[in-house]
Amino acid sequence: MNIVVCMKQTFDTEAKIVLNAEGKVNSDGVTLVINPLDEYAIEEGLRLKEKLGGEVTILTLGGDQATAAIRTALAMGADKAVLINDPALGEVDEGVATEVLSAAAKTLSSDIILAGVMDTDNGSAQVAVRIAEKLGIPSVSAVTKLDINADKAEAVRVIDGGTATLEVPLPVMVTVVQGINEPRYPSVAGIMKAKKKPLTTMTLSDLGVNASDLTVHNKVTKLTLPIPRKGGRIIPGEVAEATLELARLLHEEAKIL
Repeated sequence: MNIVVCMKQTFDTEAKIVLNAEGKVNSDGVTLVINPLDEYAIEEGLRLKEKLGGEVTILTLGGDQATAAIRTALAMGADKAVLINDPALGEVDEGVATEVLSAAAKTLSSDIILAGVMDTDNGSAQVAVRIAEKLGIPSVSAVTKLDINADKAEAVRVIDGGTATLEVPLPVMVTVVQGINEPRYPSVAGIMKAKKKPLTTMTLSDLGVNASDLTVHNKVTKLTLPIPRKGGRIIPGEVAEATLELARLLHEEAKIL
């Protein structure tokens, strides 16, 4: 069983977001980690390997700093990793990420590709399913339970008001949600072994992709922080008077009536 896990490095969800004067996120001093939902995908891949045999390959797109997240995934138990790192990429949106990652995925033999249902920074939930479209394979999103039987996958996915069970042929793209498993912590032995596991770095030319053919369609021009919440107010007076005053405030200040 050849298992590929698409992984992204993101800001630590506990990090305090600070914007600079241009409305861009200031990343100085911010800890970068494996996208939390991708941790569930890695764990699911490791469990499939333990049950069915084979190997787990981590696939990610990023700069030099992404190697730290990759080594963590290898320490968890993944067998090898592929990092697409090319300064020619410049800005990357969901479409560019799809083009590059799908080109890389074509170089890997895979029976199943796993990923978190979305990333915690952009939250688009687009890249994995668009990779499946590029590869011409089926995809199942928001999966809470996954079983592989011979050449088919049976997946239980979240839908409005409940769950649905689907059976699809391999190869398949599966995105998982929190609750499908409990990701393991890297052991000391795993951390030591990770240092010797293969990590292949590829450029766009290695993938046969021309940077000039990649077009960014979705561009964030500026970010703003939400307005700080104000403390509560106590409206004095009798019930009737307080009710009238509350209605006035909701209409004139809050502008929700």
